[in-house]
Amino acid sequence: MISHLILSQLALEQYGLSIIKTLYDEEGSAEGVLKKLGKSFTNEEQRAKEEMAWCEQNNVRILTISDADYPNRLRHCNDAPMVLFARGKADLNAPHIISIVGTRKSTLYGHDCINKIVKDLTCLCPDIVIVSGLAYGIDICAHRAALSNGLSTVGVVAHGQDTLYPSVHRNDANKMCLGNGGVVTEFFHGTRSLAPYFLQRNRIIAGMSDAVIVAESAVHGGGLYTARLAQDYHREVFAIPGPINAPASEGTNNLIRDNKATLITSAQDILNLMQWQPTADISKARKQGIERQMFLNLTPDEQKIIDCLKQSGDMQTNIIAMQTDLPIGTLNALLFSLEMKGAVKQLSGNTYHLL
Repeated sequence: MISHLILSQLALEQYGLSIIKTLYDEEGSAEGVLKKLGKSFTNEEQRAKEEMAWCEQNNVRILTISDADYPNRLRHCNDAPMVLFARGKADLNAPHIISIVGTRKSTLYGHDCINKIVKDLTCLCPDIVIVSGLAYGIDICAHRAALSNGLSTVGVVAHGQDTLYPSVHRNDANKMCLGNGGVVTEFFHGTRSLAPYFLQRNRIIAGMSDAVIVAESAVHGGGLYTARLAQDYHREVFAIPGPINAPASEGTNNLIRDNKATLITSAQDILNLMQWQPTADISKARKQGIERQMFLNLTPDEQKIIDCLKQSGDMQTNIIAMQTDLPIGTLNALLFSLEMKGAVKQLSGNTYHLL
């Protein structure tokens, strides 16, 4: 763990995230990367030990990129952080995770849309986790909607776990951590929020999710940056349309116009586009004992998935999508079909195992 913490510091302060992640993928371990760099890291080692002690004293989990509890969706991104610090009990590998982002200058219209969609998701997909950035506007609206409906919600912040920005959202953060949600960051304690850190944390919001919803955004904004990152990570991007003369909806409307996001107006749209079956339907199907036979009547695309899993072993959905070149919505439908046939099994973190 100390080696991973050292790499985390080096990635943020000296070498850059992509370089360290590339070296890590090549060497296969944090120790291998440090050996390849061939330097003395006495100061970094002491700082890592101090961080471990602080986290233990303050009930903060340290998740290294090689840990099972590390977000598996994020793990495969080329700029994934080496370490995450997590408060709370959130399952960062839940079967369904979506991010909701948008402007800090949100409107009542945007709040109404989020509240309605999150409320309906509670009925259609009660195991879903809502991720956002605990900022003003759309972010805190999404968190509060999740809390009020009993859903797990996770805030990704741009500073250490010893503070919270904005401080007025501290009670919300505490409620999230006391429930089934939490607060996550890649920064050591003592790190204060700086402007570049907010953009940096947006890649975690995009990377740990199955899809990103942009609720309201002006023509420029962090929500649009998160949407671009989501596209790079082969995630679905959805946008809620708004009035054509509303500044808070100009960015989202542009995303839809330019075919960079799919228009949604309801929770059912999300399930349809992601090809997620309502939880009640899945339970009913399994209880009825739908007949499953291995490799029975597989379509060419289903066989492509089976071959992919045969070759590479357990894989997360977005990696299967990249290797099979199947759209994520289509892939989810095929995986559900294969699960019903008894060909695959879904593990935590949207990872699939060939039976």
